[in-house]
Amino acid sequence: MARGLNKVMIIGHLGRDPEMRYTPSGRPVTSFNVATTRTWTSYEGERREETEWFNVVAWGPLAEICNTHLSKNQQVYIEGRLQTRGWEDEEGKRHYRTELVAQEMIILGDRVGPRFSQHQDDYPEGDDESYGF
Repeated sequence: MARGLNKVMIIGHLGRDPEMRYTPSGRPVTSFNVATTRTWTSYEGERREETEWFNVVAWGPLAEICNTHLSKNQQVYIEGRLQTRGWEDEEGKRHYRTELVAQEMIILGDRVGPRFSQHQDDYPEGDDESYGF
């Protein structure tokens, strides 16, 4: 069977400060959102703009780095993979959320900084990534 490819690269600005928490097993996880905006000119000659929001999740050492070095409105490059998780609320209603699981982060803009990355093998998938904590 042929292998697929799940790779996402975005450049955008943080919409809020990152939030870090820990799983019951002690693994750090940081979440934040990033807005990307594209502009184009319509056939009528009008300038148009569209913003897309990405929910980003970082695990392990990269989670700690994102929590320490990132803040609202900061420009970043994020590379990773898309993952959709599902859960049931208290009323039994099913919910889904698609997230960009970060594997690499580069600080851009005024605060250009080093490149941070995490190899996927460092944190294999498990119960903690299902957010059951």
